Amino acid sequence: MEERAIHEGRNVKRIREILGVKQDALAMELGISQQAISALEQREALDKDMLEKIGKALKVSPDAIRSFQEEAVINNISCTFHDFHDNSSVFQFNPVDKIIELYDKLLKEKDEKIALLEKLLNK
Repeated sequence: MEERAIHEGRNVKRIREILGVKQDALAMELGISQQAISALEQREALDKDMLEKIGKALKVSPDAIRSFQEEAVINNISCTFHDFHDNSSVFQFNPVDKIIELYDKLLKEKDEKIALLEKLLNK
């Protein structure tokens, strides 16, 4: 059985998107630039300290980021959801709604691309 390659930066991006957190909001929380977040999300491996800071900011464990699986992250978010109301965090959401919202957005983008390709092919 082939082992899946871990891309920690991509995992951070997916978790951030599921949570509805913009790059600039995460950057502000970490005290770095939005461009630095973008660069981190491109890296396959992140250093331990940065992974811990990102996990703390997103309210997920560094292990959840390393071994990202949709179900595990949703469970982690659901278990820690009440903590969001205890600390002036701006991340208030329903994780299932965010996943559905992201899925709908992806479907819409796919449909738009198909329509554009059909339009170009019919010229």
